[in-house]
Amino acid sequence: MFKKQPNGLYVLALANTGERFGYYTMLAIFLLFLQAKFGFDATISGQIYAGFLAVVYFMPLIGGVIADKWSFSKCVVTGIFVMLFGYLVMSLVAPWFTGNNAPLWVLIGGLFLISCGTGLFKGNLQVMVGDLYNSPEREGQRDSAFSIFYMAINIGSMFAPMMATAMLNVALDRAGFTYNSELPALCNQLIAGTLQDPTHLMELAQANGMAAGQTLSDFASEYIRVISTGYGYGFGVACISLVFSFLVYWLGRPAFREVLVDKKNAAAKAAAGTGPELTPAQTKSRVIALLLVFTVVIFFWMVFHQNGATLTEFAKSCTAPESTGATRIGFNVWALATIAVGVYALFSLFQSKTNKGKLISGGIILAVAVGLYFFYQYTPDPVTGIQPQQYQQFNPFYVVALTPVSLAIFGYLANRKKEPSAPRKIGYGMVMAAVAYGFMMLGSFQLGSGINGAVSPNWLITTYLLLTFAELLLSPMGISFVSKVAPPKLKGSMMGGWFVATAVGNYLVSIPMILWGKIPVWMLWIILAVICLLSAAFIFSIMKKLEAATSDQPAIAQAADGEKVASEVEV
Repeated sequence: MFKKQPNGLYVLALANTGERFGYYTMLAIFLLFLQAKFGFDATISGQIYAGFLAVVYFMPLIGGVIADKWSFSKCVVTGIFVMLFGYLVMSLVAPWFTGNNAPLWVLIGGLFLISCGTGLFKGNLQVMVGDLYNSPEREGQRDSAFSIFYMAINIGSMFAPMMATAMLNVALDRAGFTYNSELPALCNQLIAGTLQDPTHLMELAQANGMAAGQTLSDFASEYIRVISTGYGYGFGVACISLVFSFLVYWLGRPAFREVLVDKKNAAAKAAAGTGPELTPAQTKSRVIALLLVFTVVIFFWMVFHQNGATLTEFAKSCTAPESTGATRIGFNVWALATIAVGVYALFSLFQSKTNKGKLISGGIILAVAVGLYFFYQYTPDPVTGIQPQQYQQFNPFYVVALTPVSLAIFGYLANRKKEPSAPRKIGYGMVMAAVAYGFMMLGSFQLGSGINGAVSPNWLITTYLLLTFAELLLSPMGISFVSKVAPPKLKGSMMGGWFVATAVGNYLVSIPMILWGKIPVWMLWIILAVICLLSAAFIFSIMKKLEAATSDQPAIAQAADGEKVASEVEV
């Protein structure tokens, strides 16, 4: 997995890890921030959340076009600084801007800067990773490289919810408050004058830090200010993470100098753009194949990114804020990191060819076992006060821990020439996503027709595992697929197209949020499962055409194009 990879991969992956850590720190609390700061309900906050995600993933199309004409590296650096200013605006909105509509408009400005910066940074950095593998001797490592790159993204996002929670707790502790998921909505209703009976709010206020002699109105205003400040601290963390990313990228430039291209280096630009020329028919068939894949990807991201929308609402309103048994240690991110280290050590133990390597791996496994025993023995049972955003650390943990398993399975199949094609993996991923939401449906039956309850956290924890299986089949392989199949002169635009499809899917995230509270929760999960199954059926129905259009075999490509084409080496 890690052998013979160029140093540039690790530098670019680490730079991306820092940026993603900041982004997911913000995203873990974004929906909750909108509801606490502005008093928005699920429908409005869901629309803003989905709209932001849509713009974030649309902008790489523009960023890709700019990079194709300018410079991938310069776009990446510019994107870092634009995002930095956007997060800075966000961190200022949270605690300090109050009254009228000013904070919302300032917030939108910050979100737009983050979106523009992401457009310049995200897709173009991934194109640079792909360009590290354009040479024939590295081409075979492309899929494993993108899996490593994707794993690095998730290392950053795994620790993000912990940091967001820690920053919120800092603000709450300073004010003498504790977190309760019901308080922000009730406080905002009291401030707006729409709370008919304040009895329940009074009970919660007294249990969560209301000072003696403090009026309920004063408590409500102060609680909203403090919790907004805590979320603002989380946005500030994103600023620091971007400084880290810039330093890694800038100081590590020698490691990926071969893909640093701009107009001042025409020779390098020409080298980066060269490769086997495709016939017009081949170019057309590949673009069409990518567009068909993008169509399916739209619906995957619609269902997958419910993690920050309906699944967060489910964690807030329908899930017990406490966990018991073995799964309780999962709410300690350091325990999750320890498990991930153990997985890699176990693989190293079987793959090491020297006794020294096996001895080191065995020692790490022993240390992991001791660490897990420590976490299990000294973690309170039950763990209480679980906040909704903490569930979002499970998906990236699963990605990090299961990536070597995924690579081992597909490597085994590849050696026997039985590895599924990238389009086929995407179809399997959609089926697995349907299974995930079918599982959520079962867990939601006990809620009846309501949206409030206290189901076991294990329903969400298991659902995130199933969604991770789907993600590992689709996302890293999909990015590699685009990088490999896109015509050489359209790489930036096609990678941007992947993100546009993701953008459309992310905007569709808002539809289940609109339905939240209007239909039974279990019915909502059925709708998402059906969408996944229909998407899977579509991609399997055109599988032969997709595989032919992107095949290395000229005879298959000829059949797909409907005309004779020259034999070409896969880019």
